[in-house]
Amino acid sequence: MKVHLIEIDLRTIICIFETMRTQLPIITLFTFYVSTLIAQPAERKMTANQYIENFKDEAIKEMLMYNIPASITLAQGMLESGNGNSDLAVYANNHFGIKCHKEWSGPSFIKDDDSKDECFRKYTSVLDSYTDHSNFLKTRSRYSGLFALKRTDYKGWAKGLKQTGYATDPKYTQRLIDLIEMHKLFQYDEVAELPNIVVAASNTSPPETMEVREILRFRFIKYTIVKPGDSFYKISVDTDKDLWQLYKFNDLKPDSKLLVGQKIYLQPKRNKAKEPFHIVKKGETMKSISQLHGIKLKKLYKKNNMKPGEEPKTGDQLYMRSQKPENEDF
Repeated sequence: MKVHLIEIDLRTIICIFETMRTQLPIITLFTFYVSTLIAQPAERKMTANQYIENFKDEAIKEMLMYNIPASITLAQGMLESGNGNSDLAVYANNHFGIKCHKEWSGPSFIKDDDSKDECFRKYTSVLDSYTDHSNFLKTRSRYSGLFALKRTDYKGWAKGLKQTGYATDPKYTQRLIDLIEMHKLFQYDEVAELPNIVVAASNTSPPETMEVREILRFRFIKYTIVKPGDSFYKISVDTDKDLWQLYKFNDLKPDSKLLVGQKIYLQPKRNKAKEPFHIVKKGETMKSISQLHGIKLKKLYKKNNMKPGEEPKTGDQLYMRSQKPENEDF
C-alpha cells in the first residue's frame, strides 16, 4: 500500500516539474522530496546477537532436557532461519527447517525448497519449534549415535548432523562450526542449570501432539476436509491461506455454509478433469461436481455450453475434458 502511495506522489510531482521546470523552487522541492523517500529506513531485521540473546535460554533448557548441545541448537536455529528472519520463521515459527514427514499431523506451511511446494511444519510459537527440534533428533534412530557424544563436542555433533542427512548443504558442518566459534556459542554448553526452570529427565516423552489439520492431495491439488466446528477463518489460519483464496479456489462466498466432510481446496482447481465424462447422480450440483473432480466451476459450465447458475438433471452426461458439441443435447 505504501508503495502505491509513493508512486502517486511521484507522478504528481513529476507533472508539476514538467509544467513548471523553469522555476527553481519547484526543482529544489522535487529533489528534496525524492531524496527523502530514498532515505526511508528499511524494515529492521533481527541480528545474530539479538537472536542469541532471545533464544539462548531456550537452547540451554533443551540441552538440559535432551543432552543436545545448546551451541548446536542455537547455530542450527540461526542458520536455518536466517537469524529468525526467513519466511518460514516469520510465518510458521519454524526455526529449524523441519519438513512435515509422514508422521506429522500438525499445521503446515508450503514453500519451495529442494523441490517445489514442499511441506514444512508450522508451530504456534518459536518455543514449540525448539521443543520439536529436540524431539525430532531424539526420536529418530539415525541420530542416536550423536547422543553418545559429549555435549561439549559441538564439532562432532556438527559433523554427525551432516553425515546423517539433516541437511543437503555440503558445507553444513563448517557453517555450524563457524557460527559457534564466531559467536562463542560453545560457552552455553557448559551451563549446568538455569534459574527458575525445572528440568525434566532427559528421557522425557514428547508432548502430546496438538489437534492438527490434515493436508491431502488430489491430482496434485492440496485440499483439506471440513471438520466439526470449522470456519473459513479457522481453516485459513490452520493452512496459512488468505480468506479470499479459500473463497476463490472453491467457488464460494463469505456467507457460504461449510459442511462437515466437505472438500476445501487450498490451491486453484484444474481447467479440465482427469475423467472425460461424469454422469450426474441424484442430489449433485455443478458446484459439487466441480469440487469432486477438481475442475474449475466456470470451465465446467463452458465445456457443457451451460450458463452460470444452470443445473444438470440426474442422469445427464457432463463433459469434463473436451468441449461438448453445440448440437448435442443431454
